[in-house]
Amino acid sequence: MDSKFVPDHLTIAGLHRAFEKGDLSPRDVAKAIIARAGEYASHNAWIVAPTWDFVNPYLEALESMEDEERAQKPLWGIPFAVKDNIDLAGVPTTAGCPAYAYTPEQSATVVAKLIDAGAFPVGKTNLDQFATGLVGTRSPYGECENALDPALISGGSSSGSAVAVALGMAAFSLGTDTAGSGRVPAALNGLVGFKPPLGSWSTAGVVPACASLDCVTVFARTLDDCEAVDAVASGPDEACAWSREFDRSAVGAFPRTVYVPRDEPNFYGSFAEEYRAAWRRALDRLEDVARANGARFERIDTQWLSDIASILYDGAWVAERWSDLGSFVSEHADDVFPVTRTILESGNRLDLSAADAFAAYHTVFAARARARALFADAVLVMPTAGGTFTRDEVRADPIRTNSLMGLYTNHCNLCDLVAVDVPAGEASEKHPFGITLFAAAASQGVLLSAARAFAEPREIVVAVCGQHMRGFALHPQLEDLGAEFLGAAKTAPTYRLFALSTDPVKPGLLRSVEGGAGIEVELYRMSAAAFGSLVASVPAPLGFGSIELEDGEVVKGFLVEASAVMDGEGAAVSGVAEITEIGSFARYMDAMR
Repeated sequence: MDSKFVPDHLTIAGLHRAFEKGDLSPRDVAKAIIARAGEYASHNAWIVAPTWDFVNPYLEALESMEDEERAQKPLWGIPFAVKDNIDLAGVPTTAGCPAYAYTPEQSATVVAKLIDAGAFPVGKTNLDQFATGLVGTRSPYGECENALDPALISGGSSSGSAVAVALGMAAFSLGTDTAGSGRVPAALNGLVGFKPPLGSWSTAGVVPACASLDCVTVFARTLDDCEAVDAVASGPDEACAWSREFDRSAVGAFPRTVYVPRDEPNFYGSFAEEYRAAWRRALDRLEDVARANGARFERIDTQWLSDIASILYDGAWVAERWSDLGSFVSEHADDVFPVTRTILESGNRLDLSAADAFAAYHTVFAARARARALFADAVLVMPTAGGTFTRDEVRADPIRTNSLMGLYTNHCNLCDLVAVDVPAGEASEKHPFGITLFAAAASQGVLLSAARAFAEPREIVVAVCGQHMRGFALHPQLEDLGAEFLGAAKTAPTYRLFALSTDPVKPGLLRSVEGGAGIEVELYRMSAAAFGSLVASVPAPLGFGSIELEDGEVVKGFLVEASAVMDGEGAAVSGVAEITEIGSFARYMDAMR
Protein backbone atom coordinates (compact mmCIF):
# COMPACT_ATOMS: atom_id res chain seq x y z
CA MET A 1 0.00 0.00 0.00
CA ASP A 2 1.51 3.31 -1.13
CA SER A 3 1.98 5.93 1.56
CA LYS A 4 -0.23 8.98 1.20
CA PHE A 5 -0.02 12.29 2.97
CA VAL A 6 -2.13 12.25 6.14
CA PRO A 7 -2.27 15.58 8.04
CA ASP A 8 -0.75 15.68 11.52
CA HIS A 9 -3.95 17.29 12.79
CA LEU A 10 -6.95 15.13 12.03
CA THR A 11 -10.46 16.58 11.85
CA ILE A 12 -13.76 15.07 10.82
CA ALA A 13 -14.40 17.68 8.14
CA GLY A 14 -10.87 17.45 6.75
CA LEU A 15 -10.93 13.65 6.52
CA HIS A 16 -14.36 13.62 4.89
CA ARG A 17 -13.13 16.08 2.25
CA ALA A 18 -10.11 13.87 1.57
CA PHE A 19 -12.33 10.77 1.30
CA GLU A 20 -14.73 12.49 -1.09
CA LYS A 21 -11.88 13.66 -3.34
CA GLY A 22 -10.27 10.23 -3.32
CA ASP A 23 -7.06 11.58 -1.82
CA LEU A 24 -7.31 9.29 1.21
CA SER A 25 -9.16 6.24 2.47
CA PRO A 26 -9.76 5.15 6.07
CA ARG A 27 -7.08 2.50 5.50
CA ASP A 28 -4.56 5.21 4.54
CA VAL A 29 -5.38 7.09 7.72
CA ALA A 30 -5.11 3.93 9.84
CA LYS A 31 -1.65 3.23 8.37
CA ALA A 32 -0.46 6.70 9.43
CA ILE A 33 -1.97 6.30 12.90
CA ILE A 34 -0.24 2.95 13.45
CA ALA A 35 3.08 4.49 12.39
CA ARG A 36 2.57 7.47 14.70
CA ALA A 37 1.72 5.20 17.63
CA GLY A 38 5.16 3.66 17.20
CA GLU A 39 6.86 7.01 16.75
CA TYR A 40 5.26 8.45 19.90
CA ALA A 41 5.40 5.30 22.03
CA SER A 42 7.43 7.10 24.70
CA HIS A 43 4.46 9.35 25.45
CA ASN A 44 2.62 6.35 26.97
CA ALA A 45 -0.69 7.42 25.48
CA TRP A 46 -1.91 3.86 24.88
CA ILE A 47 -2.76 0.80 26.93
CA VAL A 48 -3.91 -1.04 23.79
CA ALA A 49 -2.06 0.64 20.93
CA PRO A 50 -3.24 0.81 17.30
CA THR A 51 -2.27 -2.23 15.21
CA TRP A 52 -3.47 -3.76 11.97
CA ASP A 53 -5.00 -6.67 13.83
CA PHE A 54 -6.99 -4.22 15.96
CA VAL A 55 -8.29 -1.90 13.21
CA ASN A 56 -8.63 -4.24 10.23
CA PRO A 57 -12.04 -5.76 11.12
CA TYR A 58 -13.50 -2.26 11.40
CA LEU A 59 -11.88 -1.16 8.12
CA GLU A 60 -13.22 -4.19 6.29
CA ALA A 61 -16.72 -3.42 7.56
CA LEU A 62 -16.43 0.17 6.35
CA GLU A 63 -15.06 -0.89 2.96
CA SER A 64 -17.88 -3.37 2.43
CA MET A 65 -20.55 -0.65 2.62
CA GLU A 66 -22.29 0.55 -0.51
CA ASP A 67 -22.26 4.27 -1.27
CA GLU A 68 -25.87 4.66 -0.15
CA GLU A 69 -25.12 3.09 3.23
CA ARG A 70 -21.98 5.22 3.66
CA ALA A 71 -24.04 8.35 3.06
CA GLN A 72 -26.16 7.44 6.08
CA LYS A 73 -23.11 7.24 8.36
CA PRO A 74 -22.22 10.78 9.57
CA LEU A 75 -18.85 9.63 10.97
CA TRP A 76 -17.91 7.16 8.23
CA GLY A 77 -14.19 6.45 8.23
CA ILE A 78 -13.34 8.65 11.21
CA PRO A 79 -10.77 7.15 13.64
CA PHE A 80 -11.31 7.59 17.37
CA ALA A 81 -9.65 6.52 20.61
CA VAL A 82 -11.36 5.10 23.70
CA LYS A 83 -10.30 5.76 27.28
CA ASP A 84 -9.62 2.43 28.95
CA ASN A 85 -12.38 2.74 31.52
CA ILE A 86 -14.95 2.58 28.71
CA ASP A 87 -15.91 -0.81 27.29
CA LEU A 88 -15.04 -1.88 23.76
CA ALA A 89 -16.36 -5.35 22.92
CA GLY A 90 -13.70 -8.05 22.93
CA VAL A 91 -10.96 -5.78 24.29
CA PRO A 92 -9.92 -5.81 27.96
CA THR A 93 -11.02 -2.86 30.09
CA THR A 94 -8.37 -2.19 32.76
CA ALA A 95 -9.29 1.23 34.19
CA GLY A 96 -5.53 1.60 34.57
CA CYS A 97 -5.24 -1.42 36.88
CA PRO A 98 -4.18 -4.76 35.33
CA ALA A 99 -5.59 -6.77 38.24
CA TYR A 100 -9.02 -5.22 37.67
CA ALA A 101 -9.14 -6.11 33.95
CA TYR A 102 -12.14 -7.82 32.37
CA THR A 103 -13.14 -8.38 28.75
CA PRO A 104 -16.63 -7.08 27.93
CA GLU A 105 -18.87 -8.89 25.46
CA GLN A 106 -20.44 -5.65 24.27
CA SER A 107 -19.30 -2.09 23.89
CA ALA A 108 -20.40 0.84 26.03
CA THR A 109 -23.50 2.50 24.62
CA VAL A 110 -21.63 5.58 23.39
CA VAL A 111 -18.95 3.47 21.70
CA ALA A 112 -21.57 1.34 19.98
CA LYS A 113 -23.35 4.47 18.74
CA LEU A 114 -20.15 5.91 17.27
CA ILE A 115 -19.23 2.67 15.51
CA ASP A 116 -22.76 2.43 14.13
CA ALA A 117 -22.34 5.98 12.77
CA GLY A 118 -19.26 4.84 10.81
CA ALA A 119 -16.41 5.80 13.13
CA PHE A 120 -13.79 3.18 13.93
CA PRO A 121 -11.84 2.74 17.18
CA VAL A 122 -8.05 2.55 16.93
CA GLY A 123 -7.07 1.66 20.51
CA LYS A 124 -7.61 2.05 24.25
CA THR A 125 -5.90 4.97 25.98
CA ASN A 126 -3.96 5.39 29.20
CA LEU A 127 -5.50 7.09 32.24
CA ASP A 128 -4.99 7.93 35.86
CA GLN A 129 -5.93 4.69 37.61
CA PHE A 130 -9.70 4.33 38.15
CA ALA A 131 -10.06 7.84 36.67
CA THR A 132 -8.85 9.24 40.00
CA GLY A 133 -6.53 12.14 39.23
CA LEU A 134 -6.02 15.23 37.07
CA VAL A 135 -2.33 14.78 36.28
CA GLY A 136 -1.84 11.77 33.99
CA THR A 137 0.97 10.23 36.05
CA ARG A 138 -0.97 7.68 38.13
CA SER A 139 -0.80 4.69 35.82
CA PRO A 140 1.14 1.41 35.89
CA TYR A 141 1.26 1.71 32.09
CA GLY A 142 3.60 4.70 32.39
CA GLU A 143 3.27 8.40 32.99
CA CYS A 144 1.50 9.97 30.03
CA GLU A 145 3.68 12.76 28.66
CA ASN A 146 2.33 16.09 27.47
CA ALA A 147 2.04 16.18 23.66
CA LEU A 148 3.83 19.54 23.36
CA ASP A 149 6.35 19.37 26.22
CA PRO A 150 7.07 15.82 27.44
CA ALA A 151 8.59 17.07 30.70
CA LEU A 152 5.17 18.40 31.74
CA ILE A 153 2.05 16.54 32.82
CA SER A 154 -0.55 15.72 30.21
CA GLY A 155 -3.43 16.26 32.59
CA GLY A 156 -5.75 13.50 33.71
CA SER A 157 -7.46 11.34 34.17
CA SER A 158 -8.18 11.16 30.42
CA SER A 159 -4.50 11.68 29.69
CA GLY A 160 -3.97 9.28 26.79
CA SER A 161 -7.18 10.34 25.08
CA ALA A 162 -6.03 13.95 24.86
CA VAL A 163 -2.48 13.10 23.79
CA ALA A 164 -3.74 10.71 21.09
CA VAL A 165 -5.68 13.53 19.41
CA ALA A 166 -2.95 16.12 19.94
CA LEU A 167 -0.37 13.88 18.23
CA GLY A 168 -2.57 12.98 15.28
CA MET A 169 -3.37 9.41 16.36
CA ALA A 170 -7.14 9.98 16.34
CA ALA A 171 -9.55 12.58 14.99
CA PHE A 172 -11.41 12.55 18.29
CA SER A 173 -11.29 10.56 21.47
CA LEU A 174 -13.54 9.61 24.35
CA GLY A 175 -12.67 10.50 27.90
CA THR A 176 -14.60 10.66 31.13
CA ASP A 177 -15.12 13.59 33.46
CA THR A 178 -16.11 13.52 37.11
CA ALA A 179 -14.05 16.42 38.42
CA GLY A 180 -12.37 17.88 35.32
CA SER A 181 -10.85 14.90 33.54
CA GLY A 182 -12.43 15.84 30.21
CA ARG A 183 -11.26 19.45 30.35
CA VAL A 184 -7.85 19.71 32.06
CA PRO A 185 -6.09 17.41 29.54
CA ALA A 186 -7.71 19.35 26.70
CA ALA A 187 -6.33 22.64 27.98
CA LEU A 188 -2.82 21.28 28.58
CA ASN A 189 -2.61 19.78 25.09
CA GLY A 190 -4.20 22.58 23.09
CA LEU A 191 -7.54 20.90 22.33
CA VAL A 192 -11.26 21.46 22.67
CA GLY A 193 -12.77 19.35 25.46
CA PHE A 194 -16.56 19.08 25.64
CA LYS A 195 -18.30 17.78 28.78
CA PRO A 196 -21.99 17.19 28.13
CA PRO A 197 -24.63 17.53 30.85
CA LEU A 198 -25.01 14.73 33.37
CA GLY A 199 -27.08 11.96 31.78
CA SER A 200 -26.89 13.37 28.25
CA TRP A 201 -24.51 10.63 27.15
CA SER A 202 -25.07 7.16 28.55
CA THR A 203 -22.51 5.85 31.04
CA ALA A 204 -23.59 2.23 30.53
CA GLY A 205 -20.38 0.27 30.02
CA VAL A 206 -18.21 2.79 31.88
CA VAL A 207 -16.25 1.85 34.99
CA PRO A 208 -17.68 4.16 37.67
CA ALA A 209 -15.50 6.71 39.41
CA CYS A 210 -18.35 8.54 41.12
CA ALA A 211 -21.38 7.14 39.32
CA SER A 212 -23.87 9.95 39.96
CA LEU A 213 -21.38 12.53 38.64
CA ASP A 214 -19.60 10.66 35.81
CA CYS A 215 -19.80 11.91 32.23
CA VAL A 216 -18.35 10.53 29.01
CA THR A 217 -16.64 13.37 27.13
CA VAL A 218 -14.96 14.12 23.81
CA PHE A 219 -11.60 15.63 22.87
CA ALA A 220 -11.12 17.09 19.39
CA ARG A 221 -9.29 19.74 17.41
CA THR A 222 -12.40 21.82 16.76
CA LEU A 223 -15.69 22.70 18.36
CA ASP A 224 -17.42 21.53 15.16
CA ASP A 225 -16.01 18.06 15.67
CA CYS A 226 -17.17 17.98 19.29
CA GLU A 227 -20.67 18.93 18.18
CA ALA A 228 -20.64 16.26 15.45
CA VAL A 229 -19.75 13.60 18.02
CA ASP A 230 -22.33 14.93 20.48
CA ALA A 231 -25.04 14.66 17.81
CA VAL A 232 -24.33 10.92 17.59
CA ALA A 233 -23.45 10.08 21.20
CA SER A 234 -26.21 11.91 23.08
CA GLY A 235 -29.66 10.58 23.83
CA PRO A 236 -31.50 8.55 26.45
CA ASP A 237 -30.50 4.97 27.21
CA GLU A 238 -32.60 2.52 29.22
CA ALA A 239 -29.41 0.72 30.24
CA CYS A 240 -28.14 3.82 32.08
CA ALA A 241 -29.74 4.70 35.40
CA TRP A 242 -28.52 8.29 35.11
CA SER A 243 -29.78 8.89 31.57
CA ARG A 244 -31.81 12.02 30.84
CA GLU A 245 -33.24 13.47 27.64
CA PHE A 246 -32.48 17.05 26.57
CA ASP A 247 -34.15 19.20 23.92
CA ARG A 248 -31.56 20.00 21.24
CA SER A 249 -33.96 21.20 18.57
CA ALA A 250 -33.20 24.90 19.09
CA VAL A 251 -29.93 26.54 18.12
CA GLY A 252 -28.63 28.54 21.03
CA ALA A 253 -28.47 32.30 20.95
CA PHE A 254 -25.58 34.21 22.48
CA PRO A 255 -26.07 34.42 26.27
CA ARG A 256 -27.41 37.61 27.80
CA THR A 257 -24.66 37.68 30.41
CA VAL A 258 -21.03 36.58 30.53
CA TYR A 259 -19.84 36.07 34.09
CA VAL A 260 -16.20 35.89 35.18
CA PRO A 261 -14.77 35.57 38.70
CA ARG A 262 -14.73 38.82 40.67
CA ASP A 263 -11.41 37.97 42.30
CA GLU A 264 -8.38 37.02 40.27
CA PRO A 265 -7.96 33.23 40.19
CA ASN A 266 -5.12 31.51 41.97
CA PHE A 267 -2.24 30.80 39.58
CA TYR A 268 0.38 28.25 40.55
CA GLY A 269 3.47 26.36 39.42
CA SER A 270 6.54 27.48 37.52
CA PHE A 271 4.44 29.14 34.82
CA ALA A 272 2.08 31.00 37.16
CA GLU A 273 2.87 34.45 35.81
CA GLU A 274 2.52 33.31 32.21
CA TYR A 275 -0.86 31.78 33.00
CA ARG A 276 -1.91 34.98 34.79
CA ALA A 277 -1.00 37.06 31.73
CA ALA A 278 -2.84 34.66 29.43
CA TRP A 279 -5.97 34.90 31.62
CA ARG A 280 -5.87 38.68 31.53
CA ARG A 281 -5.60 38.62 27.74
CA ALA A 282 -8.53 36.21 27.64
CA LEU A 283 -10.55 38.54 29.88
CA ASP A 284 -10.02 41.41 27.44
CA ARG A 285 -11.23 39.29 24.56
CA LEU A 286 -14.16 37.94 26.55
CA GLU A 287 -15.32 41.44 27.38
CA ASP A 288 -14.95 42.60 23.76
CA VAL A 289 -16.88 39.63 22.38
CA ALA A 290 -19.61 39.93 25.01
CA ARG A 291 -20.19 43.59 24.26
CA ALA A 292 -20.06 42.96 20.50
CA ASN A 293 -22.89 40.47 20.95
CA GLY A 294 -24.99 42.75 23.13
CA ALA A 295 -24.32 40.83 26.35
CA ARG A 296 -23.48 42.09 29.81
CA PHE A 297 -19.99 41.36 31.10
CA GLU A 298 -20.15 40.96 34.84
CA ARG A 299 -17.74 39.91 37.59
CA ILE A 300 -19.30 37.80 40.34
CA ASP A 301 -18.32 36.07 43.54
CA THR A 302 -17.46 32.41 42.78
CA GLN A 303 -16.42 31.34 46.28
CA TRP A 304 -19.63 29.33 46.64
CA LEU A 305 -18.48 27.13 43.74
CA SER A 306 -15.20 26.44 45.51
CA ASP A 307 -17.11 25.59 48.67
CA ILE A 308 -19.26 23.10 46.76
CA ALA A 309 -16.19 21.59 45.08
CA SER A 310 -14.71 20.67 48.45
CA ILE A 311 -17.53 18.14 48.92
CA LEU A 312 -16.14 16.01 46.11
CA TYR A 313 -13.01 14.86 47.92
CA ASP A 314 -13.11 16.36 51.42
CA GLY A 315 -16.69 15.45 52.29
CA ALA A 316 -19.08 12.53 52.32
CA TRP A 317 -19.49 12.39 48.53
CA VAL A 318 -16.17 10.56 48.21
CA ALA A 319 -17.93 7.59 49.80
CA GLU A 320 -19.64 7.02 46.45
CA ARG A 321 -16.26 6.08 44.98
CA TRP A 322 -15.72 3.57 47.79
CA SER A 323 -19.18 2.09 47.29
CA ASP A 324 -18.25 1.00 43.76
CA LEU A 325 -14.56 0.15 44.13
CA GLY A 326 -14.08 -0.49 47.85
CA SER A 327 -14.34 -4.27 47.75
CA PHE A 328 -11.77 -4.51 44.96
CA VAL A 329 -9.37 -2.15 46.72
CA SER A 330 -9.69 -4.08 49.97
CA GLU A 331 -8.88 -7.38 48.26
CA HIS A 332 -6.17 -6.05 45.92
CA ALA A 333 -4.53 -3.28 47.93
CA ASP A 334 -1.07 -3.99 46.50
CA ASP A 335 -2.37 -3.68 42.93
CA VAL A 336 -3.62 -0.13 43.44
CA PHE A 337 -1.38 2.94 43.21
CA PRO A 338 -0.67 4.16 46.76
CA VAL A 339 -1.96 7.68 46.07
CA THR A 340 -5.09 6.27 44.39
CA ARG A 341 -5.68 3.88 47.27
CA THR A 342 -5.37 6.74 49.77
CA ILE A 343 -8.01 8.75 47.93
CA LEU A 344 -10.43 5.85 47.57
CA GLU A 345 -9.99 4.71 51.17
CA SER A 346 -10.92 8.20 52.36
CA GLY A 347 -14.46 7.27 51.35
CA ASN A 348 -14.46 4.62 54.06
CA ARG A 349 -13.61 6.95 56.94
CA LEU A 350 -15.29 6.08 60.22
CA ASP A 351 -16.12 9.73 60.87
CA LEU A 352 -18.41 9.89 57.80
CA SER A 353 -22.02 9.09 58.67
CA ALA A 354 -25.28 8.71 56.78
CA ALA A 355 -26.26 12.10 58.20
CA ASP A 356 -23.12 13.60 56.63
CA ALA A 357 -24.08 12.07 53.29
CA PHE A 358 -27.58 13.55 53.40
CA ALA A 359 -26.23 16.93 54.48
CA ALA A 360 -23.89 16.90 51.47
CA TYR A 361 -26.78 15.78 49.25
CA HIS A 362 -28.92 18.72 50.38
CA THR A 363 -26.06 21.19 49.94
CA VAL A 364 -25.38 19.98 46.42
CA PHE A 365 -29.00 20.19 45.33
CA ALA A 366 -29.30 23.69 46.74
CA ALA A 367 -26.24 24.64 44.70
CA ARG A 368 -27.79 23.09 41.60
CA ALA A 369 -30.90 25.21 42.02
CA ARG A 370 -28.75 28.32 42.40
CA ALA A 371 -26.65 27.43 39.33
CA ARG A 372 -29.73 26.62 37.27
CA ALA A 373 -31.21 30.06 37.94
CA LEU A 374 -27.94 32.00 37.53
CA PHE A 375 -26.67 30.28 34.36
CA ALA A 376 -29.92 29.59 32.47
CA ASP A 377 -29.22 32.34 29.92
CA ALA A 378 -25.63 33.09 30.88
CA VAL A 379 -22.19 31.54 30.85
CA LEU A 380 -19.50 31.55 33.48
CA VAL A 381 -15.92 31.63 32.21
CA MET A 382 -12.93 30.52 34.25
CA PRO A 383 -9.39 29.35 33.48
CA THR A 384 -9.48 25.62 32.86
CA ALA A 385 -6.32 25.37 34.94
CA GLY A 386 -4.33 28.00 36.82
CA GLY A 387 -0.99 26.50 35.82
CA THR A 388 0.78 23.23 35.22
CA PHE A 389 3.58 21.12 36.66
CA THR A 390 6.45 18.97 35.55
CA ARG A 391 5.99 15.26 36.06
CA ASP A 392 8.86 15.40 38.56
CA GLU A 393 6.99 18.00 40.61
CA VAL A 394 3.86 15.86 40.69
CA ARG A 395 5.79 12.80 41.79
CA ALA A 396 7.33 14.80 44.63
CA ASP A 397 3.98 16.20 45.84
CA PRO A 398 1.14 14.18 44.27
CA ILE A 399 -1.80 15.29 46.41
CA ARG A 400 -1.23 19.06 46.46
CA THR A 401 -0.39 19.35 42.76
CA ASN A 402 -3.41 17.29 41.77
CA SER A 403 -5.70 19.37 43.99
CA LEU A 404 -4.50 22.60 42.41
CA MET A 405 -5.25 21.29 38.91
CA GLY A 406 -8.91 20.94 39.89
CA LEU A 407 -9.48 24.37 41.42
CA TYR A 408 -11.71 25.53 38.54
CA THR A 409 -13.19 22.20 37.46
CA ASN A 410 -14.36 20.25 40.53
CA HIS A 411 -17.62 22.17 41.01
CA CYS A 412 -18.98 21.46 37.53
CA ASN A 413 -20.80 18.14 37.83
CA LEU A 414 -21.83 18.75 41.42
CA CYS A 415 -23.69 21.83 40.14
CA ASP A 416 -25.11 19.98 37.11
CA LEU A 417 -23.44 22.22 34.53
CA VAL A 418 -22.48 21.65 30.91
CA ALA A 419 -18.96 22.81 30.06
CA VAL A 420 -16.48 23.19 27.23
CA ASP A 421 -12.78 23.98 27.30
CA VAL A 422 -11.54 26.01 24.33
CA PRO A 423 -8.01 27.16 23.49
CA ALA A 424 -7.38 30.81 24.37
CA GLY A 425 -3.86 31.50 23.17
CA GLU A 426 -0.67 30.43 24.91
CA ALA A 427 0.76 30.95 28.35
CA SER A 428 4.19 30.54 26.76
CA GLU A 429 5.78 28.59 23.94
CA LYS A 430 4.50 24.98 23.90
CA HIS A 431 2.25 25.75 26.86
CA PRO A 432 -1.31 26.35 25.59
CA PHE A 433 -3.85 28.16 27.71
CA GLY A 434 -7.49 27.14 27.89
CA ILE A 435 -10.64 28.67 29.29
CA THR A 436 -13.79 26.80 30.28
CA LEU A 437 -17.29 28.07 29.67
CA PHE A 438 -20.04 26.75 31.97
CA ALA A 439 -23.82 26.90 31.59
CA ALA A 440 -26.88 25.26 33.10
CA ALA A 441 -27.45 21.69 31.91
CA ALA A 442 -30.48 22.67 29.83
CA SER A 443 -28.60 25.53 28.16
CA GLN A 444 -26.13 23.62 25.99
CA GLY A 445 -27.09 25.67 22.92
CA VAL A 446 -26.27 28.91 24.73
CA LEU A 447 -22.95 27.49 25.86
CA LEU A 448 -21.88 26.37 22.38
CA SER A 449 -22.94 29.67 20.85
CA ALA A 450 -20.74 31.53 23.32
CA ALA A 451 -17.84 29.10 22.87
CA ARG A 452 -17.95 29.55 19.11
CA ALA A 453 -17.79 33.32 19.47
CA PHE A 454 -15.01 33.26 22.07
CA ALA A 455 -12.73 30.61 20.59
CA GLU A 456 -9.66 32.26 19.19
CA PRO A 457 -8.37 30.66 15.99
CA ARG A 458 -4.93 29.58 17.10
CA GLU A 459 -4.11 28.41 13.60
CA ILE A 460 -4.92 29.63 10.10
CA VAL A 461 -4.99 27.63 6.86
CA VAL A 462 -3.18 29.42 4.04
CA ALA A 463 -3.14 28.61 0.31
CA VAL A 464 0.01 29.36 -1.69
CA CYS A 465 0.35 28.99 -5.45
CA GLY A 466 3.82 30.29 -6.30
CA GLN A 467 7.28 30.86 -4.91
CA HIS A 468 6.22 29.77 -1.41
CA MET A 469 5.46 26.23 -2.59
CA ARG A 470 7.83 23.39 -1.87
CA GLY A 471 10.92 23.48 -4.05
CA PHE A 472 10.65 27.21 -4.81
CA ALA A 473 12.75 30.13 -3.64
CA LEU A 474 10.50 31.52 -0.90
CA HIS A 475 9.44 28.20 0.66
CA PRO A 476 12.06 28.53 3.47
CA GLN A 477 10.08 31.53 4.71
CA LEU A 478 7.16 29.23 5.50
CA GLU A 479 9.49 26.79 7.21
CA ASP A 480 10.93 29.59 9.35
CA LEU A 481 7.40 30.55 10.37
CA GLY A 482 6.66 26.99 11.46
CA ALA A 483 4.03 26.40 8.77
CA GLU A 484 2.75 22.82 8.51
CA PHE A 485 2.15 21.40 5.04
CA LEU A 486 -1.39 20.00 4.78
CA GLY A 487 -1.47 18.87 1.15
CA ALA A 488 -2.30 19.90 -2.40
CA ALA A 489 -5.66 21.35 -3.41
CA LYS A 490 -7.41 23.32 -6.13
CA THR A 491 -9.29 26.57 -6.02
CA ALA A 492 -12.89 26.82 -7.12
CA PRO A 493 -13.05 27.28 -10.95
CA THR A 494 -13.44 31.05 -10.62
CA TYR A 495 -9.83 32.25 -10.61
CA ARG A 496 -7.40 33.55 -13.22
CA LEU A 497 -3.65 33.10 -12.86
CA PHE A 498 -0.95 35.45 -14.12
CA ALA A 499 2.87 35.41 -14.14
CA LEU A 500 4.29 38.74 -12.97
CA SER A 501 7.53 40.20 -14.31
CA THR A 502 9.27 40.12 -10.95
CA ASP A 503 12.54 38.57 -9.85
CA PRO A 504 11.92 35.80 -9.06
CA VAL A 505 8.79 35.37 -11.17
CA LYS A 506 5.70 35.39 -8.96
CA PRO A 507 2.14 34.38 -9.74
CA GLY A 508 -0.85 36.64 -9.37
CA LEU A 509 -4.13 34.93 -8.46
CA LEU A 510 -7.29 36.88 -9.19
CA ARG A 511 -10.92 35.98 -8.64
CA SER A 512 -12.85 36.49 -11.86
CA VAL A 513 -16.49 36.58 -12.88
CA GLU A 514 -15.70 34.81 -16.16
CA GLY A 515 -12.81 32.96 -17.74
CA GLY A 516 -11.69 31.31 -14.54
CA ALA A 517 -10.39 27.82 -13.77
CA GLY A 518 -9.38 25.66 -10.83
CA ILE A 519 -5.81 26.62 -9.90
CA GLU A 520 -3.45 24.25 -8.10
CA VAL A 521 -2.37 25.41 -4.63
CA GLU A 522 -0.63 24.02 -1.58
CA LEU A 523 -2.25 24.33 1.84
CA TYR A 524 -0.35 25.15 5.02
CA ARG A 525 -1.39 25.59 8.64
CA MET A 526 0.29 28.27 10.74
CA SER A 527 -0.29 30.21 13.93
CA ALA A 528 -2.10 33.52 13.85
CA ALA A 529 1.14 35.29 14.82
CA ALA A 530 3.06 33.58 12.01
CA PHE A 531 0.33 34.48 9.54
CA GLY A 532 0.59 38.12 10.61
CA SER A 533 4.32 38.04 9.94
CA LEU A 534 3.74 36.55 6.49
CA VAL A 535 1.16 39.18 5.59
CA ALA A 536 3.51 41.96 6.68
CA SER A 537 6.26 40.64 4.40
CA VAL A 538 4.25 40.68 1.15
CA PRO A 539 4.82 43.70 -1.16
CA ALA A 540 2.22 45.24 -3.48
CA PRO A 541 0.59 44.42 -5.85
CA LEU A 542 0.25 41.15 -3.97
CA GLY A 543 -1.81 40.88 -0.82
CA PHE A 544 -3.95 38.48 1.17
CA GLY A 545 -7.61 37.64 1.02
CA SER A 546 -10.09 34.79 1.18
CA ILE A 547 -9.78 32.02 -1.42
CA GLU A 548 -12.50 29.48 -2.10
CA LEU A 549 -11.37 25.90 -2.76
CA GLU A 550 -13.11 23.47 -5.09
CA ASP A 551 -14.74 21.69 -2.13
CA GLY A 552 -16.25 24.96 -0.88
CA GLU A 553 -13.83 25.52 1.99
CA VAL A 554 -12.60 29.12 2.33
CA VAL A 555 -8.98 29.73 3.34
CA LYS A 556 -6.57 32.65 3.34
CA GLY A 557 -4.14 33.11 0.48
CA PHE A 558 -2.15 35.33 -1.87
CA LEU A 559 -4.17 37.49 -4.27
CA VAL A 560 -3.13 40.18 -6.74
CA GLU A 561 -4.57 43.64 -7.44
CA ALA A 562 -6.61 43.54 -10.65
CA SER A 563 -5.03 46.75 -12.01
CA ALA A 564 -1.58 45.16 -11.85
CA VAL A 565 -2.43 42.31 -14.22
CA MET A 566 -5.38 43.36 -16.43
CA ASP A 567 -6.26 46.34 -18.59
CA GLY A 568 -9.72 47.87 -18.84
CA GLU A 569 -10.85 45.21 -21.33
CA GLY A 570 -9.79 42.26 -19.15
CA ALA A 571 -6.63 41.36 -21.06
CA ALA A 572 -3.22 40.90 -19.47
CA VAL A 573 -1.19 44.10 -19.26
CA SER A 574 2.22 44.44 -20.88
CA GLY A 575 4.89 42.33 -19.20
CA VAL A 576 2.37 40.01 -17.54
CA ALA A 577 1.52 36.57 -18.94
CA GLU A 578 -1.85 34.98 -18.28
CA ILE A 579 -1.35 31.28 -17.42
CA THR A 580 -4.86 30.35 -16.35
CA GLU A 581 -5.13 27.56 -18.94
CA ILE A 582 -2.02 25.89 -17.55
CA GLY A 583 -3.69 25.90 -14.13
CA SER A 584 -0.45 25.64 -12.18
CA PHE A 585 2.46 27.99 -11.49
CA ALA A 586 4.76 24.99 -11.04
CA ARG A 587 3.94 23.60 -14.51
CA TYR A 588 4.39 27.05 -16.02
CA MET A 589 7.86 27.35 -14.49
CA ASP A 590 8.78 23.86 -15.70
CA ALA A 591 7.80 24.87 -19.23
CA MET A 592 9.89 28.04 -19.04
CA ARG A 593 13.08 26.19 -18.04
